[in-house]
Amino acid sequence: MSDKNNVPSDIVIVVALVSLTCVFILLPFLSDTPIRTILGLPMVLFLPGYALIAALFPKKDDLDGIERVALSFGLSIAVVPLIGLGLNYTPWGIRLLPILVSLSFFTVVMCVVAVLRRRVLPEDEEFSVPFSAAYLSLREELSKKPDNRLDRILSIILVLSILASIVTLAYVVVTPKEGEKFTEFYILGMDGMADGYPTNFTLGQSGNVLVGVVNHEYEITDYSLELLLENDSSSVEHERLYLTLGHNETWEGELSFTPESVGEDMKLQFLLYKNGNMTVPYRDLHLWIDVMEG
Repeated sequence: MSDKNNVPSDIVIVVALVSLTCVFILLPFLSDTPIRTILGLPMVLFLPGYALIAALFPKKDDLDGIERVALSFGLSIAVVPLIGLGLNYTPWGIRLLPILVSLSFFTVVMCVVAVLRRRVLPEDEEFSVPFSAAYLSLREELSKKPDNRLDRILSIILVLSILASIVTLAYVVVTPKEGEKFTEFYILGMDGMADGYPTNFTLGQSGNVLVGVVNHEYEITDYSLELLLENDSSSVEHERLYLTLGHNETWEGELSFTPESVGEDMKLQFLLYKNGNMTVPYRDLHLWIDVMEG
């Protein structure tokens, strides 16, 4: 009979993975390693959903293994955007650290609920992942002497194939693809959230927004920012912005502008240019503003 005070092995693994992911994201000398990406994927796509499923269905007969895995992926994809939406209406906004803390807190709390719900069940009814039984079975199979040389060769090929698949998957995950080169460009209100933008002005009044640029181009890139009001740069006064960012480098700063034309529903464009190409904007954002006579 197992000790009810012991934490189930699957819960221990989930909490350990969450903790390890936080370490690799928060520590600067670890955050640039490929392991961060490998740990980050299950942190977003699997662990929150698995913890929620564990809390909702503590009995082994509630769901079979395939259903638990499928629902873990599905609920993670549903839960993570909801957490992000909630963060958007908090003072912290949608940023890496608040998202990491929120996901970690949610996952750990669900794990605690799962442990408490399993402990009130009879031992033969509570769900558990049979890691020990699977390990002993695998070791027994590997330790058995093959009946003939062909079986031994096939066993070796099978093990090598599994290892090659794991290595290939890791390489695909951590190796950037040519089509993934891009630049993030965003504007936020002064509270750091995707609302609260200045849209109503009197002539001569200034507005302020937070502008963010994140380089994912896999090379050092030069950027410049220009504002247009109704396709006219002379209708809005602002400081011209020039940036040089390395790969995965982020810049975020305050930008002040003053509309110099009166009108309603006017299109204020934020144009980001790349590497000195001022012909066609690389990224384009806009706000609709009203400017009244003073």
